[in-house]
Amino acid sequence: MTDFTQLSLDLAGVCRRAGQFIRQEAAAFDRGRVEMKGVHDLVSYVDQETERLLVAGLRELLPEAGFITEEGTTGGSSQATSAGTDYTWIIDPLDGTTNFVHGLPCYCVSVGLLHHGELVAGVVYEVTRDETFRAVRGGGAFCNEQPIHVSDAPKLTNSLIATGFPYTHFGQLDDYLQILGAFMQRTHGVRRVGSAAADLAWVAAGRFEGFFEFNLNSYDVAAGILLVREAGGRVTQFLADGDPLFGRQVVASNGHVHEEMQATIREFWKEAKL
Repeated sequence: MTDFTQLSLDLAGVCRRAGQFIRQEAAAFDRGRVEMKGVHDLVSYVDQETERLLVAGLRELLPEAGFITEEGTTGGSSQATSAGTDYTWIIDPLDGTTNFVHGLPCYCVSVGLLHHGELVAGVVYEVTRDETFRAVRGGGAFCNEQPIHVSDAPKLTNSLIATGFPYTHFGQLDDYLQILGAFMQRTHGVRRVGSAAADLAWVAAGRFEGFFEFNLNSYDVAAGILLVREAGGRVTQFLADGDPLFGRQVVASNGHVHEEMQATIREFWKEAKL
């Protein structure tokens, strides 16, 4: 039987080594080497090389595992687990590429592990703060090996909320802006950090009470979903429990404010046509 606790510790080491490469490249990064996947969707050689480093390290940990990758260095899909394997790594080598390109904190390495379709281990390494967030199913959540837990704020009025801005599929932008305005008025404020992996890790650590975003991919959120759940929080889709991993929309919270968050979203949101 696989020891998922030890595997998560080994995974944290792989992610930190990948983060060291990112940090090294950030010191003299040439913005001219950026490529465009879309008008607002950037990728660089740093994303691609970091993914190669991660894949090589993860293959040593679990040679039989499949991959879901953002940059496609393994030929992996972004939507489904690889056939014929009990294990699937879900990798975002550099979540927050736009921040990285512009020299802004924060940006992360994010890796989650599925076993028979269930998240069992996850690591988010925030490069600029040198923070390693680690979770294992049934084993809790940690930051730099200190236990973390979601905040105990009871209401939205006591809460700081995080979100992300869409960079494709702007058809529901009006709905989103109304939701954003409602949260601005009902909370301590709304922050947009630029990395969904960091947003989720910071919900797990009690820095944010909640996070919501749509048009997300599995590699954006896999590790973070497990972190929030193992830290005592709750993660769903916008309007129902649903599947936040592959469902393209996420609401994460400390649990206490979750129904208020969903109710606020429900006032304005129509089902996404992504």
